[in-house]
Amino acid sequence: MGTLVLLDLMGGVALLLWGLHMVHSGILRAFGPDLRHLLGKALGNRFSAFAAGLGLTALLQSSTATALLTSSFAAEGLLSLVAALAIMLGANVGTTLIVQVLSFNIAAVAPVLFVLGLVAFRAGPRSRIKDIGRVCIGLGLMLLSLHILLDTLAPAENAPGMRVVMTAITGDPVLCIVIAALLTWLVHSSVASVLLIMSLAYSQFITPYAALALVLGANLGSAINPVFEGTKRDAPASYRLPVGNLVNRVVGIALVLPFLGTIADHIHAWQPDLARMTAAFHVAFNVGTAILFVGLLDTLSRLLTRLLPDRVQETDPGRPRYLDETALETPSLALADAARETLRMGDLVETMLRKVMAAMMTGDRSLVEQVSKMDNIVDGLDEAVKLYVTKLTRGSLDESEGRRAMEIISFAINLEHIGDIIDKNLSELATKKIKRRFQFSPEGADELAAFHKRTMDSLRIAFGVFMSGDANEARKLLVEKTALKNTELAAVERHLDRLREGRPETIETTSLHLDVLRDLRRIHSHICSVAYPVLDAAGEPYRRSEAETSALPASGATALPR
Repeated sequence: MGTLVLLDLMGGVALLLWGLHMVHSGILRAFGPDLRHLLGKALGNRFSAFAAGLGLTALLQSSTATALLTSSFAAEGLLSLVAALAIMLGANVGTTLIVQVLSFNIAAVAPVLFVLGLVAFRAGPRSRIKDIGRVCIGLGLMLLSLHILLDTLAPAENAPGMRVVMTAITGDPVLCIVIAALLTWLVHSSVASVLLIMSLAYSQFITPYAALALVLGANLGSAINPVFEGTKRDAPASYRLPVGNLVNRVVGIALVLPFLGTIADHIHAWQPDLARMTAAFHVAFNVGTAILFVGLLDTLSRLLTRLLPDRVQETDPGRPRYLDETALETPSLALADAARETLRMGDLVETMLRKVMAAMMTGDRSLVEQVSKMDNIVDGLDEAVKLYVTKLTRGSLDESEGRRAMEIISFAINLEHIGDIIDKNLSELATKKIKRRFQFSPEGADELAAFHKRTMDSLRIAFGVFMSGDANEARKLLVEKTALKNTELAAVERHLDRLREGRPETIETTSLHLDVLRDLRRIHSHICSVAYPVLDAAGEPYRRSEAETSALPASGATALPR
């Protein structure tokens, strides 16, 4: 009997968590961009931020999700720590609203929600109506789970053994807080924990005093999750918001705990229904802590900033060095900064290209590992440059500045593509050669080395073209592109001749040799893309290949070779 009750109880909790997940995911899918936009607009002061956090969490039913979204805004510099803390105060209140609604006996609404949700969900392909249907089904599952929990606990109400166990577990208020905090931390939902507490209280398995202590623990547990999620160990500043929210809960619990017995007596006298009493205390606790802290946010913000200062890693190669946000007001300066950062990307790509060929020829595994780390840096810098230039283009730029912005983005994208070819293709080929102890024939090795040198030379010319806009150098690049393609064909023919001669080294490395030639030629095509905008601006449009033409953006300002 006890095993069946436990299984039914676990099933009810699982169904409740899945219903919460469906509500959360459905709201995000239907209104995610709108919610983010609304949150960004509602940050004029701490009170509007509080309201935004309350409304967002009431919809998402996850204060953790609100905390992560708010942390991303704070990391992007779009809101202050005071506003972020105010949002979390609102989130703590918002997550209590669904509990308050479900404290009423509305289980009969579940079938209606299921029917409406199914009709909307099957309405067609991905649409907002379909996502709203997901929300309706999730709410119906939550109501059904509460019905299951109450029906499961009801027969066991008179079981003396069960009552003794629950009394032993919930006899100490501090133990109640610890147990509820751990449970909430595990399930990642204070809503689920409080609803379970309401079910236990309604079935009189726990006293009113224990129910309120468990609610305090649920609130503490929900503040622990964001401390471990969405923070970076090497960035103490990322802990400010979740730690501030945790301080809010801890101080609130410390103030309420000594008077919890008196509070329980008064609330129980006012509201005999233990389930609704539990929900009311959950709301009152969060509203009370919000009122207490909303006027202390400036002090708390200064304290958190002092305890968790910004840590700027000057030697971090992945951090942009030249993207000065203050220069965005002056487009010419901002474009120069973006160009300098793009050239820094180019220096990293040049080093990657040199090291990967050295690894290919010498069999040095450590060089392959260095290339992989450098590619991650290049990817990060590419995103930073594109974001910076995009911010710049939101303002008013003249024709030449707009064209230069497109050139920078195009060259950054092509450098990132080159880095991917080096990391994903050439590095794998080098690793394969090292593992199998293959050796190129002397002639094949010389051909690859010469091909690689010409590619490196073109990359350096491309840097000059990117900065100077020299049409003569741009023409040299495209002439070299044609010449290198012919060189590749000649190198393939000589390789096939050696293959026909039956040379063991050539037979072993035939696929490696041809793949390296192909990848170097692809890299060279990306390098030469810098020439097209320069020649277009000079009134000398160069005839592109069909693949390159199809890769051009609508403006025709850039070329992204395939």
